[in-house]
Amino acid sequence: MDHYAGGVGVPARSLTCIVLLTYPHPFHFQLQMINEIVEKIRRGFYEYSQHAVDQSIVRMISTKEVREAIEYGKIIKDYPDDKYGPSCLIYGKTTHGRPIHIHCSYPTRPLIKIITVYEPDPALWINFEIRR
Repeated sequence: MDHYAGGVGVPARSLTCIVLLTYPHPFHFQLQMINEIVEKIRRGFYEYSQHAVDQSIVRMISTKEVREAIEYGKIIKDYPDDKYGPSCLIYGKTTHGRPIHIHCSYPTRPLIKIITVYEPDPALWINFEIRR
């Protein structure tokens, strides 16, 4: 008698293949997510948290620089279980080469919420992408 993993007429080894196809590689998920974030930023569908406003002023990071860093950035950390909702950390450089980290919500919200922005400290980051 064949052993099945719960599906009618679906052998366990076939179900494994289905699961692999259902959950894409994390790289593809991040690529899709950054593309959706970039598109919302381009269309102006974003807002700053009060913390992000305060930090952008203190750190002298302009909205233009945030937009540039996201446009040319990549997701370096994923926080799917963040207490205020799923979010991610984006690393990107401005057109003048300034490295910036942007912590923002997932694109599933109507408006991307920019939670905080900062220029990463090279003493704390390897290539601004991996925390030491």
